[in-house]
Amino acid sequence: MIPAPNKHTERAVSRRLHRKPTANYLGVSLSWLDKSRLRGDGPPFLQIGGRVVYDTGDLDTYLASRRRQSTSEPR
Repeated sequence: MIPAPNKHTERAVSRRLHRKPTANYLGVSLSWLDKSRLRGDGPPFLQIGGRVVYDTGDLDTYLASRRRQSTSEPR
């Protein structure tokens, strides 16, 4: 019997990516990713020790929040 999906099982499916794979995942440059993290307008990240990683679930949520129908829509 397969358990029904819940917050914990969904979390287990997501992965953690380092900076370069994250930039590729989002389709942006590494420079943009680093600058957006400093400005605070990029995707959420985790800092583990001195290493920055991104959760793919958070990246998908970030991408969905950036979806627009028109260039005239407010950001």
